[in-house]
Amino acid sequence: MDQERPDPASMTEAELTEYVTARGWPRFRASQIFGWFHKNRVQDPEDMKNLPAEIRQVLSEEIRSVREWKRLSSKEDGTVKFLFRLFDGQILETVFMPYHHGNSLCISSQAGCRMGCRFCASTIGGLVRNLTPSEMLGQIYQAVNLMGQRVDNVVVMGTGEPMDNYENLIRFLHLVSDPKGYNLSLRSITVSSCGLVPQIRRLAEEGLPITFALSLHATTDAERKSLMPVANSYTIRETLDACRYYFERTHRRVTFEYSLVSGVNDTPAHAERLAQLLTPLHGHVNLIPVNPIEERDFQRSDTESVARFKNILEKYRINVTIRRSMGRDIDAACGQLRLHAMQDEYAEE
Repeated sequence: MDQERPDPASMTEAELTEYVTARGWPRFRASQIFGWFHKNRVQDPEDMKNLPAEIRQVLSEEIRSVREWKRLSSKEDGTVKFLFRLFDGQILETVFMPYHHGNSLCISSQAGCRMGCRFCASTIGGLVRNLTPSEMLGQIYQAVNLMGQRVDNVVVMGTGEPMDNYENLIRFLHLVSDPKGYNLSLRSITVSSCGLVPQIRRLAEEGLPITFALSLHATTDAERKSLMPVANSYTIRETLDACRYYFERTHRRVTFEYSLVSGVNDTPAHAERLAQLLTPLHGHVNLIPVNPIEERDFQRSDTESVARFKNILEKYRINVTIRRSMGRDIDAACGQLRLHAMQDEYAEE
């Protein structure tokens, strides 16, 4: 958390107890404040009616609100993409996706991203700052409030690299699963990473039964370096060894995300190499026909190539699915809507 500014909505109930007693308020106010933030999903302290005016005023000055700025709704599949504005003017992108098995929400973990993956719009413009736990939580709470529906699954796969904001990510996971708060099962949360090896190993030690997803996207180090700068720091072997360690420690199957780019990584030879890499790991492969973005020259693989790739993996008895493309009519590629909104803002200045 940012130590220069108190962030009560990012605090545990024990930390809130210290927070209220340091100000001379009764200890029981801590549980009231925690309940307002995390069970009732209230962001405006003026709506916390059982708190004295003095406390509401202090909270109003210190909380980091997440406010709806714009939204787009897909006419194709019911996907809703929100742009939320933060206290400092930063814009967040959050995607609500209705499925037959429940509602999923893809949230951002940073404003911008410094990982530099070439097929992702999120990284254009670089990293601005990390999000606090309350700003990650606020995306969920606002989506629930605005949609009038519970979010059943959360995917930390929007703008930003979650493992590059590690401490705030772990605090977020503890808060969102707190029984006195939103009480979301950790098994309903997926955290995606481009492959920061030390953090993957560290996450394995946390004892949190989340699903870990690795963005792999290539089958050789040379190809991965051309797509993902993180590959200059960690080889595929080092990265997969960390995934194996994660599985051994948590007994949770790793998901391997593989974005298919036409003519780049979608040939039968790529599928054969991927199968050989992943067969020992007993993981799940999620094939993702890449969403084209204006700033890059990548094109999505055609239907025939995707099906052929999937069939080769299945020949090796690898569990594989093709991700259903949601909200393509509303700029649903990661970071794309945020990027366009920020470009529009700068053009108006």
